[in-house]
Amino acid sequence: MSVLAVCVATGVAASVGLHLAMSRDFMRIVLGLAMLGSAANLFVFSAGRLGPGAPPLVAAGAEAIPHAVANPLPQALVLTAIVIGFALACFSVALALALQRRTGVADADALQFAEPPAKPGGDPGALP
Repeated sequence: MSVLAVCVATGVAASVGLHLAMSRDFMRIVLGLAMLGSAANLFVFSAGRLGPGAPPLVAAGAEAIPHAVANPLPQALVLTAIVIGFALACFSVALALALQRRTGVADADALQFAEPPAKPGGDPGALP
């Protein structure tokens, strides 16, 4: 039953994150990307093994570890991804707030006026 709950939670987090990331508001976009990161973390974590397992230790005199052990690699990857995702979310919030303070709008589509006009040959314009 817990496998089904994790699968449903992963799907819900991914769909909510995608819905929020497709929004026009900066803060919703940041929250959507954070939710997508959480869904990816749940997916990687569930790929390891969800059931209880013994610690991955080799007993004295044994040549290999038993088959019913926990896989530490997905746990380490998810822990690292959580830290990186939190840092990315903090940077994104700071960037969105600075952009909103500078332009006065929090709408992604309204930022077209901030782009420099194209040159006559079609090349991109230069920032002042």
